[in-house]
Amino acid sequence: MSVRYMPTVEGLSLFGDYSPVAVAGGVVAIAGQFGTDGTSPEEQVRGAFANVGKALAAAGLGFEDVIKFTTFVVGRETIPPFMSERKKVFAEIYPAGVYPPNTLLVVAGLVHEEFVVEIEALAQPRDA
Repeated sequence: MSVRYMPTVEGLSLFGDYSPVAVAGGVVAIAGQFGTDGTSPEEQVRGAFANVGKALAAAGLGFEDVIKFTTFVVGRETIPPFMSERKKVFAEIYPAGVYPPNTLLVVAGLVHEEFVVEIEALAQPRDA
């Protein structure tokens, strides 16, 4: 199985030497995304999902192709705003009310101190 890396995606910031998207055997891995324009946890959640959407689109996919999300939040105090904003975002991107699995991890910090939410995804085209 070959792996195709996408080292840049229009509209996404990089925070190190890595590719934001990789495609292998029909599975697409999206590196953790931040809401880089937001200051509040809610703005960061919405921005992170928007950036996941950009990464998915770069691979020719949409949110309907997501297999699983993994979310990292800084501190337990970030859980309620994350849950509240995710509920709003999910209502928009999953109008049928059926959502992919999501693992939520509480961490001490992320790559930059101002970030409190990071979201990564695994996806595969529905017809694969």
